[in-house]
Amino acid sequence: MTTPTDQADIDLISLPGRELDRDELVELVRAVAARPELWEEHVRYDDEHRHYVRLHRDAHAEVWLLCWTPSNDTGWHDHDVSAGAVAVVRGAVVEHNLAIGSDCLRTVVPAGHSYSFGPDHIHRMTGEAEGSVTIHAYSPPLWRMGQYAISSSSVLRRTSVSYADELRPTEEPFPNDQARLRDALI
Repeated sequence: MTTPTDQADIDLISLPGRELDRDELVELVRAVAARPELWEEHVRYDDEHRHYVRLHRDAHAEVWLLCWTPSNDTGWHDHDVSAGAVAVVRGAVVEHNLAIGSDCLRTVVPAGHSYSFGPDHIHRMTGEAEGSVTIHAYSPPLWRMGQYAISSSSVLRRTSVSYADELRPTEEPFPNDQARLRDALI
């Protein structure tokens, strides 16, 4: 996790016309976060459906605004072939990382911090504080994502979903004897 710098070399005006690496994605989310005139009018909150708005998309990158309440939850997912970065503008969110054989790793990311991840990253995000706002960037732009759930036979399953679908926890039946595994993933 990193903290903001005073000046970014990459912003929506100066995108390089190629896919961005993880460091460049962090620069981009920081630059957009620092310019509320680009996203402030889109801020809305909803406990039932996470509010999100795409701010930019071209052939190489895209940028999203996401608004969070403590009841918002993406469920376990990946970003297929895209790397990504997140800047927390207001409040705080939680990034959960799957750990086999132990509880998932839970990292609270407060306002003013950012982080990046590669296409191999599987996580879930939840709102930590009321009124949280994040800026996300992906390169290449999202097309498909993987949504994860444990089947009734205790097998981890990946379902391919459109980037335009709202990510939510997948409701799979969990047998009573698998409560420990279910609770470690939720």
